[in-house]
Order: sequence, then structure tokens, then C-alpha cells
Amino acid sequence: MRAGRWAWLVATGLGSGRLRPAPGTWGSLAGLAVWCLLTPLLAAPGAWISELLFLAAPIAMTGLAVAAADRVAAETGDKDPGYIVADEWAGLWIALWPVRWGIAYDLPRLLQTGGWRLLPVLAIPFLAFRLFDIWKPWPIRQIQVLPGGAGIVADDVVAGLFAIPAVLLLVEPSIRFLATF
Repeated sequence: MRAGRWAWLVATGLGSGRLRPAPGTWGSLAGLAVWCLLTPLLAAPGAWISELLFLAAPIAMTGLAVAAADRVAAETGDKDPGYIVADEWAGLWIALWPVRWGIAYDLPRLLQTGGWRLLPVLAIPFLAFRLFDIWKPWPIRQIQVLPGGAGIVADDVVAGLFAIPAVLLLVEPSIRFLATF
């Protein structure tokens, strides 16, 4: 059975997984851009529904990534091809979860000041996620043995979870420091 166009679009991160070199990094950058576009839409200050939406976004992306990666990998016969980067999106969105409110509330102000203040705040979860995704300490590497799309995506989900403590530790001081400018 041929994977649908939706599966290829999702699996390749809207085509970002076809960029070279380092398709995982390009895919992560594309996932970061989409997350930044979605974040203001998910935020309604103080609303419990927003908290659910911020939690649902990485969960939904994980589900989509597993389904798309499973279909594309089955069609191509590749176990974990580099052009599948939806798993990077899912893992990065998990790593970005702790910064959701700061970005959602401050995004308009940060963009009005040129947006440069946003870069360090986003760089921390991005770099922490990429570090764990590339390094793959235990159990990240071992979880890849799962079959199909689950094996392709699971290691990135765990890498995103591993990144959260670093994000929590480093982002808040960064936001306070940047607010002084």
C-alpha cells in the first residue's frame, strides 16, 4: 500500500528532511518554526484550555509522526531513514513545553524589538534536544528497537523528555537576563 501525500508531508517535516547536510537539524529547525507559529494560537492567558492545548500539541505531533513514519518506512523499506524528521518535531515540541508561556506572552514584544531576544530562549531547548537526540544515552538508543514508526519516533520523544530538566534550569534565568535589555 502506498503512503499518502499527507504521510510524506508529515514524515519529511514539510520537506525539511530532504535538506542536506544534517536533515535532523534542518527538520528540527522547521519544527521550531512551526511551533513558534502555533504557540500564540494556543495561548489564552490563564485559561486551563490553553494548558491542555500546550500538552496536546506534542502528543498529537507524536501520534502523527508515528503514523506517518510507519507508512513511509513501510513503503520505502527503510528502517529509520534520515529524511523522516517528524520524530524531531515531536521530540523538540516536548523539549519546548517548559517555555510555552514565556514565549506565548512575550512573543509580540520580543518580535517588536527585533526578535533577537527570542533566540537564546529557543536555542536552549533546541540545543538540549539535539544533544540528547544525537548522543542517545541509555535508554534512548535502546528504545529504537520498537517496530516501525514507533521505533523511529520513540527515541526522539525520550530525547525531548531528557532535555526538559536542562530547559527548566536554564530558560528562566535567560528570560530574566534578557528582560534587563
